[in-house]
Amino acid sequence: MANPAPVPAPPVAPPADRRGANLPERIHGLANLTRNLWWSWQLDARELFHRIDHQLWESTRHNAVEFLRQVAPERLEKRAQEPAFLELYDAVMRRFGQLADRNGTWFASRYPELLDRSIAYFSAEFALHRSLPIYSGGLGVLAGDHCKAASDLGVPLIGIGLYYQGGYFDQQIGLDGWQRDSDDPIDPTVNPVVRVNAPGGGPCLVPLTISGREVQIGTWRVMVGRVPVYLLDTDLDCNDPADRKLTARLYTSAPEWRLRQEWVLGVGGVRVLRALGINPEIWHLNEGHAAFMYVERLRELLQKGVPLSTAEHQIRASSVFTTHTPVPAGHDVFTTEQVEQVTGPFWNTMGIARDQFMGLGNTGPTDPRYEMTVLSLRLAGRVNGVSARHREESRRIWRWVWGNKPAAEIPIGYVTNGVHLGTWMARPIRNLIGEALGDGPDWETRVDSSTIAAAARGLDDDRLWAVHEGLRYLLFHYIREEARHRWRDYWKDPAKLAGSGALLSPNVLTLGFARRFATYKRADLLFRDPERLRRLLTNPRRPVQIIFAGKAHPADEPGKRVLQRIFMAAQDPTFEGRIAFLEDYEIHLAQRMVAGVDVWVNLPRVPLEACGTSGMKAALNGVPQLSTLDGWWAEGFTGENGWAIPLPPPDVEPEPSDMDNLFRILENEIVPRYYDRLPGKSSAAWVHMMKGTLAVTVERFTTRQMLQNYVTNYYVPAAAGEALPGEPPP
Repeated sequence: MANPAPVPAPPVAPPADRRGANLPERIHGLANLTRNLWWSWQLDARELFHRIDHQLWESTRHNAVEFLRQVAPERLEKRAQEPAFLELYDAVMRRFGQLADRNGTWFASRYPELLDRSIAYFSAEFALHRSLPIYSGGLGVLAGDHCKAASDLGVPLIGIGLYYQGGYFDQQIGLDGWQRDSDDPIDPTVNPVVRVNAPGGGPCLVPLTISGREVQIGTWRVMVGRVPVYLLDTDLDCNDPADRKLTARLYTSAPEWRLRQEWVLGVGGVRVLRALGINPEIWHLNEGHAAFMYVERLRELLQKGVPLSTAEHQIRASSVFTTHTPVPAGHDVFTTEQVEQVTGPFWNTMGIARDQFMGLGNTGPTDPRYEMTVLSLRLAGRVNGVSARHREESRRIWRWVWGNKPAAEIPIGYVTNGVHLGTWMARPIRNLIGEALGDGPDWETRVDSSTIAAAARGLDDDRLWAVHEGLRYLLFHYIREEARHRWRDYWKDPAKLAGSGALLSPNVLTLGFARRFATYKRADLLFRDPERLRRLLTNPRRPVQIIFAGKAHPADEPGKRVLQRIFMAAQDPTFEGRIAFLEDYEIHLAQRMVAGVDVWVNLPRVPLEACGTSGMKAALNGVPQLSTLDGWWAEGFTGENGWAIPLPPPDVEPEPSDMDNLFRILENEIVPRYYDRLPGKSSAAWVHMMKGTLAVTVERFTTRQMLQNYVTNYYVPAAAGEALPGEPPP
């Protein structure tokens, strides 16, 4: 059979480099494909790498750039001669080439007049792929999913973040259960990032004065489908050695250092866009870390002679601000002295007084604190929380910014977060729904959500259960192999092996809990009655096991103590190996966990969870959730997709009430329903709940619905100059 004619690669990828040097000409398009993370959520694109060398693909943890650097040339030559491989390759490259054209996308079909009017999306972290560890948790995952959905829908989004050369941190747990933090450096040679040049040639550099010294800011770019994400970097030879480290680590605990990073992100981000000739019409801030973006845009207008009140109105009219947490620690606060030390007399370049400048972020006329969320609330005309309950909590918290108006009059709306289906739904589940729909490989972006939900409800019980069991076995295989490698490389005590999940059974009801280890998330709620927990886990007829994973912030000592308590319990032989703690939680492990456990557990103290998207990720795989009625679960719980821990009466202490209800639901509802089946068969009631879980989530809680909401209710009104939802804060 003759080889099909090659399909050209699209122009959206960065210029070719040595990372594709060994590729046969017939499949040389793989070089461009690996430099755009679009492949990471395309089943057929991932299948290409799997077919070339499935063992290497797994060992590189699905890092396409690293895979291409390591793969044996003879394997590439062999695949370049195989008609079946070339047929798949050409189909992938054909769809990849279509990224260059936004026509035919959801956005183009509804708002063709806005295709050339870009949206700048600022975020301190982006979780795009595990090989690019510039994220710590839910905020970054949300930002990454936002960009992927924008690519799918054709929304003209542009991401702006920071390139943390040292990553977040690698997590290692000592025998005492205490979290140790080590560097997680980023190697740009095994990532799809490229240095950005200015339009006239040469590296794109912009100057920024920080603490009295001029610092040059460079830029990297990573393509996320149609969406470019620009990552700012100060690690340049021309900078002072101290300034080169400004962007080294994510969420450093030193306030002055973090303030410098946010000055780089906000002011530097605007200047980089201008230097690249990009002039967004809409500016979306994902949490307050980049709020200095408003200040730089204000300076631009004031220097053009626009009056201050007019300039503020123009900025408010074109700005969207999403607040993500009601927890005080999630809102960056600095002293005015710290702000002045970092920014210098920036107000002089704006032509305003120091008090006016500081007043933009001050929490009160006599308060010396400068809060980034307050700055954002004052200069963004459209503000939203990330769930219906979070909107109400945000209105209560921030009423004072609007002069203590009644909460119902506070102009804070909500867009409930979602998760990206292509990233978080496991391949076997996607294939099962695709078969039910009878549609092509990209059905999730073309078929309407109600049709997908109907297909999920109509899945065959036995096939769905068989797929879930397969995913559970894959999770346990992954856990054992990870334990084997860590035992070989650096674990020295058998207790570490026992607590790593090596003793878990794939035939036991498995609960999953994987979050950031903040105290309000209450990972240790079950451990407050250890004897009752022991009886639950070690029941000889109907045992239960729990898998934990997650990191505590390096500066969060109470969070580390919660983690320590669970880690030590995982090594306690009286629990019979029914508890596991998996080290170094990241995207790759998260994808395994949300697909392989039986129940997802989420236990935030109400009302401190803004949304809580980890349960959505599990739900996309038919895994029901057990949670307090907070965040998305307060609006997402239907009775057919999991279990809700009821809110305690006003006069009842919530901690013991939540703990008792948690045990009661597990003992009386979840365990009996799971085990009420014949050996080797599924529980009809359980699979019915799995299908309800899938249906509710694909219909209401994906980033597709989330981003369509942003576009319709926030981006388009801002682009059209529609009236703002409320008066500006005083």
